[in-house]
Amino acid sequence: MGNLNVTKLSRKKDKANYIHQLSKDIQALDYMLENDMIEKSPIRIGAEQEFCLVNDEFLPNNNSLQVLKEINDDHFTTEIGNYNLEANLDPFELTGDCFSKVHKQLKSLMDKAKSAAEKYNTKIILTGILPTLSLKHISIDNMTPIQRYYVLNDAIKESRLQHFDIHIKGVDELNLLHDSVMLEGCNTSFQSHLQIDPDNFIRSYNWAQAISGPILSACTNSPFLFGKELWSETRIALFTQSVDTRTNSFLLNEKQSRVSFGSDWERGSVSDIFKDNISRFRSLLTAEFESDSIEVLKDGNIPKLKALSLHNGTVYRWNRVCYGVGGGKPHLRIENRYIPSGPTMKDEIANMMFWVGVMVGRPKEYDNIHEVMDFKDVKTNFFAAARYGLASQFIWEGKTISSQELILDVLLPMAYRGLYKMGVTPRDVENYLTVIENRVRMLNGSQWLSRSYRNLLRSKRPNEALQVLTANLYLKQEHDYPVATWEPLNKHATTSFDIDRRVRHMMNTDVFTVDKKDSLELVINIMRWKNIHHMPVIDDNKDLVGLLSWTDIVNNIEAIEDSTECVQHFMKEDLITINKEKCIHEAQMIMQKNNINCLPVVKGRKLIGILTSNDF
Repeated sequence: MGNLNVTKLSRKKDKANYIHQLSKDIQALDYMLENDMIEKSPIRIGAEQEFCLVNDEFLPNNNSLQVLKEINDDHFTTEIGNYNLEANLDPFELTGDCFSKVHKQLKSLMDKAKSAAEKYNTKIILTGILPTLSLKHISIDNMTPIQRYYVLNDAIKESRLQHFDIHIKGVDELNLLHDSVMLEGCNTSFQSHLQIDPDNFIRSYNWAQAISGPILSACTNSPFLFGKELWSETRIALFTQSVDTRTNSFLLNEKQSRVSFGSDWERGSVSDIFKDNISRFRSLLTAEFESDSIEVLKDGNIPKLKALSLHNGTVYRWNRVCYGVGGGKPHLRIENRYIPSGPTMKDEIANMMFWVGVMVGRPKEYDNIHEVMDFKDVKTNFFAAARYGLASQFIWEGKTISSQELILDVLLPMAYRGLYKMGVTPRDVENYLTVIENRVRMLNGSQWLSRSYRNLLRSKRPNEALQVLTANLYLKQEHDYPVATWEPLNKHATTSFDIDRRVRHMMNTDVFTVDKKDSLELVINIMRWKNIHHMPVIDDNKDLVGLLSWTDIVNNIEAIEDSTECVQHFMKEDLITINKEKCIHEAQMIMQKNNINCLPVVKGRKLIGILTSNDF
């Protein structure tokens, strides 16, 4: 859940105290490892469910604290976005019907959240990135009003000294400058935890790295961000850039991002992973510490290593090492952070079982995976999976193999053997791993979303298509049938709610513009070639300064003889414009009242779309 009572690390005295506490935590961890104090068995699993809150139109609903208060359950906590919450499940021993128990508790918690949310006309969506998110939802105004998030935002911004430059290229391309870490609030995941024997930790961690790409390829569920179709798992690209403390410069930047896959195989002990993180990344936050960990050990108690955990909470490895204390005993675990939320609870439990099964089913020949595979191949596999999902080609033991072949022929059999070895009931194993097999043979979450959205765009503008897509996603989630059984939506798909139609639902965003200094001959040709009746005119600052209509050209055709004439001599400068959030009926009345057939849609002085009489 993280420590919510934190402050920014700025004063010299606070920094010195925090480093002292951090050093003591590392010493205490080393002591516990050397003296065999860390729990080795039984092995337990756990999970964290992040989810989105939406209103009746399936747009983000900024009421997480109200819903959280209504839920009134310590299993739940906040996220950075005020339209997200998180449920923390109890740990279960890895044996018997443990995955069914996780599923049962998850359903119970989600039912509790749904009941609380309904009182505020709110629904719950499980998805990696909510399709209906827009830029206005990632402003600082939508940050959950809790100290920790503001402090983290200030600390990262202070470290960067410049805005966040987001660039993601997929089917579409996103270029964005943003002024806060609220982009992190776009991502929701289903984080799985697996307890690891400390004697076997480095081997297990390296194995977790090696299998990340293939596991992720079957689980991708986040192809959209702000209406752009990007990666199969866009969360990976977005999160890496959204909390990056590195600055852009003309010098080659060799520093590692706070969100990273890593740069090499791990060696030594689990303590060395923590030490590497501390060496690479400076502390951003601090909190109150009661006593140092060495003194706690001397008193015969188990320390919680609060300073180390706080630092670890600001370093976001996709496979993150975690230290915890449960039942008075210290333990170590790996937290899988790359698997997205959704599309259904059953899909999520299947993802978790698949990962855990492959982790515990590792054959002996992969004990020293760093001698079998090149780390850069493993890292390439991970980002290939994030980009292309089940269409990925992987490098496995030096050979190229398709995602489907690697999962079906190698990893699924490995998962079956591992789970049976741990005593997981065959009924559970077959129930959930069949979900993975069917998904690999048919389609996963990102494929369903992409195919459905493309179909919807054949009959709808993007904003309406995204709302219809999200509404149908919600309806299918309610049945909890795995995504492999879903038929992609067709272009005529509708919803059970009435969309409050606004300008953004009908405006055209694929707009041709011209500069006011462009030659009129060029503009006339463009309008003829593209069958355009209205041409927006912009200046050097990309501000909207005029509008040229085909009527203007026809009425002045005799005056247009000199090919050197430029646009500004004929354009209209006294423009009537509208905001994208205005009601569509208001736009229609404005056009009728002023006897115009074109209404530019602006944000400030920037053109973001155009609405014409043909759109009605």
